[in-house]
Amino acid sequence: MEVTIGAGNNGDPQPVPFTNITTGEGSDAPGFYNVQNGDAPYMKYLADTYTLSDNMHQSFMGGTGPNHIMFGYADAMWYSDGNGNTATPPTDQIENPNPQPGTNNWYDQDGYSGGSYSECANVGQPGVPAVVNYLESLSTPIPPRCTPKAYYLLNNYNPAYVGNGTPELPYSAFTIPPTTQPHIGDVLSTAGISYTYFGEGWDLYVTDPAGVNPYDAYCNICNPFQYASDIMTNPTEIAAHIQDTTALYEDIDLGNLPAVSIVKPSGFVDGHPASSKLDLFEGFVNNIVNKVQASSLWSSTAIFITFDEGGGYYDSGYIQPVDFFGDGTRIPLLIVSQYSTGGIVNRSYADHVSIIKIIEQNWGTPTIGPKTRDNFPNPNPVVGKNPYVPTNKIVVQLV
Repeated sequence: MEVTIGAGNNGDPQPVPFTNITTGEGSDAPGFYNVQNGDAPYMKYLADTYTLSDNMHQSFMGGTGPNHIMFGYADAMWYSDGNGNTATPPTDQIENPNPQPGTNNWYDQDGYSGGSYSECANVGQPGVPAVVNYLESLSTPIPPRCTPKAYYLLNNYNPAYVGNGTPELPYSAFTIPPTTQPHIGDVLSTAGISYTYFGEGWDLYVTDPAGVNPYDAYCNICNPFQYASDIMTNPTEIAAHIQDTTALYEDIDLGNLPAVSIVKPSGFVDGHPASSKLDLFEGFVNNIVNKVQASSLWSSTAIFITFDEGGGYYDSGYIQPVDFFGDGTRIPLLIVSQYSTGGIVNRSYADHVSIIKIIEQNWGTPTIGPKTRDNFPNPNPVVGKNPYVPTNKIVVQLV
């Protein structure tokens, strides 16, 4: 794939001459981890000691940004006028995955750095009929769940705000406008439940929003609350709900973590190919788990360890269609607490929104909104010969 289409051609014609290197991408070198022979030893220790899910999925068939948005909002995010109303993005930002004439898959208007919105309620839009027709062809059709005239973000765009709460002005073509869509933080605040997003490198990023400092590896597209107007326009809300991981470690030492703590490593230690290594992510996780276990928090804390998405690497597991945007491929999930012992492998189908549902059920809160994915029913999965594919799969069961 990577040698035939680049990460966003932005409507440019295919290069002449066209070779396997003119996309600027090269090709992916496959990576293989043999856990039984000693690779990823700390992750294996956690899997052997606590609970592993091997049927967890990314919520969005897309990149890092949309999957973090889905985790925060239980929904995809749409292009707005910045005041809560749907709007139409510039033409060159609308996805058109049809191949240019004379090419196989050199798209008319593609993705990572341009053309990343889709009016998915309109089957007259490029690329939409293929997905909608598939969903309608299922034995029990699945609705796309797209709001009419809304253009949804399909890939990684910068949030509208930088770390100090000011808008990124002028907005680049690759910045989604401010959103007023409700998020899990709104639910928790209304219920009086504390929560904080701990992003490693946040403090440096606040002083270096353009990422000029080579040590600035904070992930701005990973913070779901950085897209939200109600958080980013209020300095008090920012201080209460977005902090660096240095504050996380202090809170653990004091035994005073927020009720819901979301932790994101920097690009240096997140295990992502090309910028990090898995053993660095293992060390990041190990440090947090050890600190929690040595504190007064261990008896009342569950630690969910997962990935934002599969990184483009193929996984053969079953995928439950739930709407136009996903689900996506399988990803790892480990659940570490004193109540999840025994090396158990859980095969119940789940995705990122399942964690939101656990938060809501644990504290007895309402869902984020009337149409968000956390409203999906969650009967216990019923399986037959294949333990990964629920026989009641058409009733979407995000536990």
